[in-house]
Amino acid sequence: MFTQKGRTRIGIVADGGVIDTAGKGDIPADLREALEAGTPAMDRLRALAAGAKPALALPDVHLEAPVRRPPKFLAIALNYAEHISETTLPKPEFPRFFNKQSTCVNGPYDPIHMPRVSNKLDYEGELGVVIGRRCRHVPKERAPEVVAGYLIVNDVTVRDWQAKSETFTLGKSFDTHGPIGPWLVTPDEIPDPHVLDFRTTVNGHERQHSNTRHMIFSIWEQIEVLSTAFTLEPGDIISTGTCAGVGVRMNPRGYLKVDDVVRVEIEKIGFIENRVIPEPDTRLL
Repeated sequence: MFTQKGRTRIGIVADGGVIDTAGKGDIPADLREALEAGTPAMDRLRALAAGAKPALALPDVHLEAPVRRPPKFLAIALNYAEHISETTLPKPEFPRFFNKQSTCVNGPYDPIHMPRVSNKLDYEGELGVVIGRRCRHVPKERAPEVVAGYLIVNDVTVRDWQAKSETFTLGKSFDTHGPIGPWLVTPDEIPDPHVLDFRTTVNGHERQHSNTRHMIFSIWEQIEVLSTAFTLEPGDIISTGTCAGVGVRMNPRGYLKVDDVVRVEIEKIGFIENRVIPEPDTRLL
């Protein structure tokens, strides 16, 4: 998704530029709508990607969150052994999921807010999975069939508010605390999502570095468990866990500060990068 001259629509990144889908047939303007439209809409996008040339340069557009309002934004806790070790918590016997409210979604290069109510702001670099079709009771062997693609997630967390709620929801869902992107990479470009190197830096200094092969519960197992409990829908995001190196476990604490720049990179996808700014005065009452 991108915005250019005040209009937001789907774009296809190719050869360092953007193929503009506007006026190119019956293609929805929103990626979630395209996913909901199913195979015909996605086939039209693939055909356009194969036959068109980029008309816009990447620096000339503003990249938006690929899924601006996912139906569900789900995440798993304690899914990397080294992260479990730094927390001193026991290894889970069953996946531990929590929700990030969809209003936290933020663009790949947009600023994240330092809350007025806390200075315990932390980062968690993760691989995100986007569901491509409505599904229920998906066995792990067939889970790849329901994946639309992959993106990067920074599971930004307000640690003291996370501790206030056993469900994690409050501390995980502040506005702007779900940067995702920079785009959706389809499974044909990532045939195995469990071999991807990833890292997180703050102001250019490495904080996290691991590989998705170290997940305790695979992406396919996560989809199987979640779809057993409830229906997964097109545009749902599953954030698959973070590795060691989070700020709360550093000595001294490595919490983010205003003007810090957080960058999360994942092999074969790219990077997202977000600057921390003071929360603006956006009171509605």
